[in-house]
Amino acid sequence: MTSENPVSPPRHLRRPTSKQRRRRAAATILVVAAAAVLVVALVVELGSSSPTTQATQRVSAIHGQGAPHASGTQALGARKRQQGKAGAGSSGRATFLGPDGVEARWVIQQNHLPGTTAWRITNAPAGSTIEGFANRSYAADGQTVTFYVSSQAPTYQVYAYRMGYYGGTGARLVWTSKQLDGVVQPPCPVTPGVNMVACDNWSPSFSVTLTSAFVQGDYLFKLVGSGNQQSYVPLTVWDPSSHAAYIIKNDIFTWQAWNPYGGYDYYTGIGSCPPGHYPLCSRARIVSFDRPYAYGEGAGDFLANEYPLVYWAEKHGLDVAYWTDLTVVQHPALLANHKTILSLGHDECWSLRERQAVENANHADGLNVVFFAASPMLRHVRLQASPLGPDREEVDYRNSLKDPLYGKGNPLEVTGNTWGSPPADWAEDNFVGETYGGYTLGGVGPQPFVVADGSAWVFKGTGLTTGSSIPGVIMSDFDRFDVNLAHPGDVEILGHSPLKLSMVQTDLGAVNGVQYSDMTYYDDPTSGGGVFDSGTNNWIYSMRTCSAGEAQCPAPLLRKITGNLLRVFGQGPAGRIEPSTPNFQQIYG
Repeated sequence: MTSENPVSPPRHLRRPTSKQRRRRAAATILVVAAAAVLVVALVVELGSSSPTTQATQRVSAIHGQGAPHASGTQALGARKRQQGKAGAGSSGRATFLGPDGVEARWVIQQNHLPGTTAWRITNAPAGSTIEGFANRSYAADGQTVTFYVSSQAPTYQVYAYRMGYYGGTGARLVWTSKQLDGVVQPPCPVTPGVNMVACDNWSPSFSVTLTSAFVQGDYLFKLVGSGNQQSYVPLTVWDPSSHAAYIIKNDIFTWQAWNPYGGYDYYTGIGSCPPGHYPLCSRARIVSFDRPYAYGEGAGDFLANEYPLVYWAEKHGLDVAYWTDLTVVQHPALLANHKTILSLGHDECWSLRERQAVENANHADGLNVVFFAASPMLRHVRLQASPLGPDREEVDYRNSLKDPLYGKGNPLEVTGNTWGSPPADWAEDNFVGETYGGYTLGGVGPQPFVVADGSAWVFKGTGLTTGSSIPGVIMSDFDRFDVNLAHPGDVEILGHSPLKLSMVQTDLGAVNGVQYSDMTYYDDPTSGGGVFDSGTNNWIYSMRTCSAGEAQCPAPLLRKITGNLLRVFGQGPAGRIEPSTPNFQQIYG
């Protein structure tokens, strides 16, 4: 048995309390995405490609010289030569079409280097903390990243892990700092009126200058205090020269939206509010990246909603590049160098520049877009500078009339409760292909996914036919096609899964006495760029290896469907290979 997704259920998939249900019932839209992750053991399954030979690299730190981990010192220098040349380190082309998508030899080779399970947080003591953040969300070779750490431990060390497959261990140790002196940083102030918590008053703790030792990927910097205090600081390392088939996009805007560090995020806040008032009056209107993540052991939403797909993609050697929301905002033209962008997790928060970049690339360049979770592109945010740099503060008043830009600036920058709120009036439906439907209530377990069109290419090789069901897939937030709302004209409904009204909170009207979670696909009529939406927040989590006693495991079928999807989407505009066959009228009338 292979361990595909080494995580336990994220908090957004757990049952809401009665208080949460009361808050949500008043909402137009509320999506739960905070992740509290306990990582379970992996089953090792080694592949067949041989490792490559690379050279030792040096990394500097404020407190002295750090070094690459010893097991990686013979495997780090030749990465750029491998990526750019056909047959590097092995016979054959640098990239090639495999059964689950376009593969890259550098990824296959990278993931047969020695890995380790030491990246996991285990046996951390209660009541003693270590926590931190970085001044960059993403960085490239040659850039310096500064970390801010508050530690109750007298000393600590830092270990940088590249997250991937690595024979099933899940990560590779790339760099280790020397022993550093722990400092308890001052309390982080709260900005009155907007309830923004920012730790700009912290002093720098150490810096790392990235070299080619840091192969592009998703990294967790593990902080380990002398008393075994542990937490993570996430960092995305990207390669601006990449022409990989797939962009894996870390959804950091949504991570930060749900980050309650210091007591405030976009959904919660300290203080009393009138009963039944939603959004909560004490919420934050601005959130800052200049603070640690208070969930996911400091990794935000990465481990719960994103890492399982990273693990799966790298295990299968897929030709991936690593970006964040902010990478899209700051480098929109580079989207044209790739075939597909993957929105992994609870990707509800989008800025205007990000949305314009992705939609323009889809329409003009045929960029395919995969939304692996429900409620994508729902919340409307914008960015502004912090004392530590540009685009470090995220704004969302969730009330157009309270936004200082209302009536003064670009109406597409004014942050209402959703993108569909005035004055933006730009609902996501017409691009995503469907709308946000609601969420399953507490006490409702995962429901079956029902196939709407068994002849569709995504179900090839699964044995599924129209009406077949896969147990244990639909849970938490879901999307639904609504014929009465704006939508592309060629939407193909691939999955049409009924949910009893007693199971869900929804503001959409019932259809035949039930609600539905829909999986949809369509392609742009000009460019052929495809857009896929899974329709459920539970898709990636359901790809994990099931426990020994779990009946009717959905993982094998979901992995096969995902492989079919990425195989087509990795080759170019999906509509030129598998054009969508509109069937929404037959399903919804």
